[in-house]
Amino acid sequence: MASPSLDDGRHLWRLAGEAGLDVNSPYAYLLWCRDFAKTSVVAHDDQHELRGFVIGYVRPDRPDTYFLWQVAVDPSFQGRRLARRMLDHIGERIASRGIAHLEATVTPDNTASRALFASFARDRGAPLEWTPLFEHEHFPREGSEGHEPEELVRIGPLS
Repeated sequence: MASPSLDDGRHLWRLAGEAGLDVNSPYAYLLWCRDFAKTSVVAHDDQHELRGFVIGYVRPDRPDTYFLWQVAVDPSFQGRRLARRMLDHIGERIASRGIAHLEATVTPDNTASRALFASFARDRGAPLEWTPLFEHEHFPREGSEGHEPEELVRIGPLS
């Protein structure tokens, strides 16, 4: 696992789509790889193909809090605990910088992400709190239905 490089940007964009995430513009992923490389991680296989990523940043108004923007795992690599290994890697990296909390948003029906964050918090002995953050009305309408609400998960202090 390593910090992303500019060469990873287009692959993050591709993998986000393949993993079923909300896909940002290719430009946004390039900026992530440039501006937030130290708070992001990529995982490559033996042939140097991108198989997973975690992208996030330290919140400007809360410098003790890391916000995890996206976690993606290549569908052919799911079930190998890659997401958890990347989360552990980023957790160690941010904790070494004195960052005490990790936040992310998750839709109510995303049981895999909920389990990932719950196990991360449990294994670190850190409290985990879920609170509503973004409701339907905060999102633009997509087709006939809007975006699902997103709940904030806050984990910490990290040990």
